[in-house]
Amino acid sequence: MSIKVLKPGLATSVQDAGREGHYHLGIPPSGALDQYALRAANLLVGNPAAAAVLECTLLGPQLEFQRDALVAVCGARMTPRLDGAEMPQDATFHVRAGQVLGFDYIKAGARGYVAIDGGIDVPEVLGSRSTYGLGSIGGFNGRRLAAGDELPLGQPSGQDREGLALPRSLHIELGGEVTLRVVPGLYHHRLTARAAEQFFADTWTVGSEADRTGYRFKGGTPLEFEPREQPFGAGSDPSNIVDACYPIGSIQVPGGLEPIVLHRDAVSGGGYAMIGTVISPDLNLMAQMQPNQRARFVAITLEEALAARRHYNQQLERLNRFFLA
Repeated sequence: MSIKVLKPGLATSVQDAGREGHYHLGIPPSGALDQYALRAANLLVGNPAAAAVLECTLLGPQLEFQRDALVAVCGARMTPRLDGAEMPQDATFHVRAGQVLGFDYIKAGARGYVAIDGGIDVPEVLGSRSTYGLGSIGGFNGRRLAAGDELPLGQPSGQDREGLALPRSLHIELGGEVTLRVVPGLYHHRLTARAAEQFFADTWTVGSEADRTGYRFKGGTPLEFEPREQPFGAGSDPSNIVDACYPIGSIQVPGGLEPIVLHRDAVSGGGYAMIGTVISPDLNLMAQMQPNQRARFVAITLEEALAARRHYNQQLERLNRFFLA
């Protein structure tokens, strides 16, 4: 009742919906960076929406199945191949015991999600099976997968879902320039008026350092901060503040040079000014951005952010209704 990792891929890990409620203790939520793709893959194979899957980054793994399984792959465009034969994405297919599942090179997006009926049955840590690599907790031994690992599988539901596919209306388009909506705030007032305007006017590109902790963006105009006498404990750089809490999605700009958008493995606080926060629905889009992909930040109001959340929740409801039909 397991799958054996023959090749681990670039940064494959076990993730579920995350471990909420511990951020105040310095333990981030972790979980799938693209929560929509996680949910879609799980629902396709009949798992609970938050079940543990494999999150594959840029280069997929090679997996040998020890039992028959129903599988679905959602998120990044990385064609699954079963014993070399092309399989569909955003749809279910059967894998027989002894068969090997691999993946083509990625064509669009950055993270694929491999759901298996029954889920990845690693132990829960603080209510979640998600991997938090910096803290070495959760997932499979608290780390990314390595060759030779054997991942236990849960009991399949037994539902007959072979060939079930998401309709095109429930797909998320990947690639191209991405718009990330931002609620300015917290320390946005520390920027000069010109810098605040330029931040939203520039086109940025994803840096090669982008990972589960945060996405670094490059290529824009360096940002200037309003001069002030730094308070005790804030450090000498004008981009520094007295330590404060960091929400997921917050944007910090160390030295005013390269914005970093914190993601689901980020630390919970520190001494960089946060000039705004990328709204949660757009963090799914950011998770699918490859290095050198272009992005624009767009300022929105809190009311617009709440409307975007309602729209995203309606999209999730449409996804759920599809599987109830």
